[in-house]
Amino acid sequence: MDIESLKAAIIEKIKTVHDPEIPVNIYELGLIYSVDVDEAGKVDVKMTLTTPMCPVADSMPLEVQEKVISVEGVTDVDLQVVFDPPWNKEMMSDEAKFVLDMM
Repeated sequence: MDIESLKAAIIEKIKTVHDPEIPVNIYELGLIYSVDVDEAGKVDVKMTLTTPMCPVADSMPLEVQEKVISVEGVTDVDLQVVFDPPWNKEMMSDEAKFVLDMM
């Protein structure tokens, strides 16, 4: 599988992760800052949370990591939770804003 196809498969898998308090997946919420894949299948993910005090701060990154490593072709995952830049509602996709009636 080429890198772009693998990256697309990873993003689709990440879209199955939802914040339990918000009915939108974390990718559309803008919580995933980057997904980088190298030739060997190693994936670097940078993500954030809506707030550092998020109730799922311990479990959500682990869920993302588990989903990414389950994608065929992924050999390793390095997931970093970052808070710079801080998340804000402008990072959400138009789809997420529509679902949450924020347009």
